[in-house]
Amino acid sequence: MQSKPRATLSLKCFLLPKNNHWLKRTLLVFAFILFDYVSTLVFCHAPYEEANLYARVLMDNFGIHRGLTLFVLAANLPIYVALCVDSHAVRLPPKIAVFVEMSVDMVFAWFVAGLHFSGGSSWFWTAPELARQTFGASLYLAMALILLKSYKS
Repeated sequence: MQSKPRATLSLKCFLLPKNNHWLKRTLLVFAFILFDYVSTLVFCHAPYEEANLYARVLMDNFGIHRGLTLFVLAANLPIYVALCVDSHAVRLPPKIAVFVEMSVDMVFAWFVAGLHFSGGSSWFWTAPELARQTFGASLYLAMALILLKSYKS
């Protein structure tokens, strides 16, 4: 009688990425999030100045520091968990993994550039939103290509 393989998920699977390049990818995403968080804390003096409606509501109810912290944690915790679980669960052949990871980085580049880089830089850079988002996505992709060695097969 053959035993069926079981998928086991441990707490480590949700808290720590499996290897260095996934950890670097996670840290890169959160560097952009931290940029938005710090620039908002520095430049935002009243909740009505915040453009994100959800962050503004939390800032109104809990104060600027606590509300923004709660928003950043709630909005980005699923991203962190998804990156950690994916690093443990997805096992692809090396040539396909390079393509998939580049695609993941392109999606994350546009996401963090639109949500975090454009928002964080809007406090001090008056360029159009599309320009800030394009620059942020390009910056993310350049940093990903430099920091992540997994693209080299």
